[in-house]
Amino acid sequence: MAVAAALGKAVKTFLLAATLLGLPALAGAASFTVIVAGLGGEAEYEKRFREQAASLAEAAEKAAGDKSHVVVLAGEQARRDSLRREFQAFAGKIKASDTATVVLIGHGTYDGEEYRFNIPGADITGSELGQLFDKLPAKQQLIVNATSSSGATIEAWQRPERVVITATKTGGERTATRFAQFWLQAVSTDAADVNKDEVVTAAEAFDYANRQVAASYKSEVALATEHARIAGEETATFALARVGSSALSGSSPEVAALLAQRGKIEQDLDGVKGRKAALSQDEYYDQLEGVLVRLAQLQKQIDSKRVVQ
Repeated sequence: MAVAAALGKAVKTFLLAATLLGLPALAGAASFTVIVAGLGGEAEYEKRFREQAASLAEAAEKAAGDKSHVVVLAGEQARRDSLRREFQAFAGKIKASDTATVVLIGHGTYDGEEYRFNIPGADITGSELGQLFDKLPAKQQLIVNATSSSGATIEAWQRPERVVITATKTGGERTATRFAQFWLQAVSTDAADVNKDEVVTAAEAFDYANRQVAASYKSEVALATEHARIAGEETATFALARVGSSALSGSSPEVAALLAQRGKIEQDLDGVKGRKAALSQDEYYDQLEGVLVRLAQLQKQIDSKRVVQ
C-alpha cells in the first residue's frame, strides 16, 4: 500500500510538473517594448511597416498591461537623434528586474563591414544600435531585427540573458523580408502557443514565424530569400504575449487579480526549486506537489472565467 501510494504521488507530481514547471510568468516583472518602423522606400512598404508597428504595439500593450510601457517610433521620430533621445527616456523607466523588447521593422543594408538600418535622414548603424541596447537596464532583453540584411547583427548584439532574433541568416540576404508579418501573427493570436499555457514565448514566436515564412515561399514555388536565426539562452522562458484567458486581464479586473495570484504562486514554485539542494527528496517533492496543486486549482478558476466571458 505504501509503495502504491508513493508511486501514485510520484506520478501525480510528474504529470503536474510536466504541465506547469515550464510556465513562464508575465506577472513577475514589468515588460517594456520599443518598436521602430524604418523607411519603406515605396508607399506600399511604408504603409505596411507602420501598420505592423501599430499592431505589434497593441499586442505588447496587452502583455504589459500598461500603454506607457510601449513606445512606437516611426517617421521623423525614427531619426538618429530622436532614437537616441527616446531610448534614453525609455531606459529611464526600466529596472534591472524588468524585461525589454526591441523590434526593428523595415529595410537594412550591409556593406560587408557594417549593418545600417534605413531611417529618415542618415541611417543608423548596427554598432550605434548595439550601444543603445547595452544601455537598457533590463537584464532580460529581446532584440528582434526583422529587416533585410539583419543577419549581420546577430553575433555583434549577443549578450548574456539577451535573446537576438534576425529575419535573415546573413547580411547578404538583402531582399525585403516577410518575417515581421508572421511575427505579428505569433504575438497577437494563439497560433504560436504550442504548449497551450496561454503565454507565447520568444522560442514559440520564432518557430511559428520561421515556419510560416518558409511555407509562404513554398506555396508560391519560390526560392526563399530569407532564413531567420535566433540566439540566446532564455528563448523558452522569455514571455512575449498573453493569449486565451490571460489576454482577458486587460478588460477584466477579476481575471487580472487571478493572474496576479498565479504570478505569486509561480514565484513560490521558483522558491521551492531554488531550495532543492537543501531539501531531502521527499521534502522537495512534497513542497513541489503542494505548489503545483495550488497552481492547477487556480488555473481552473482562470479557465472558467475564460469560458464565461
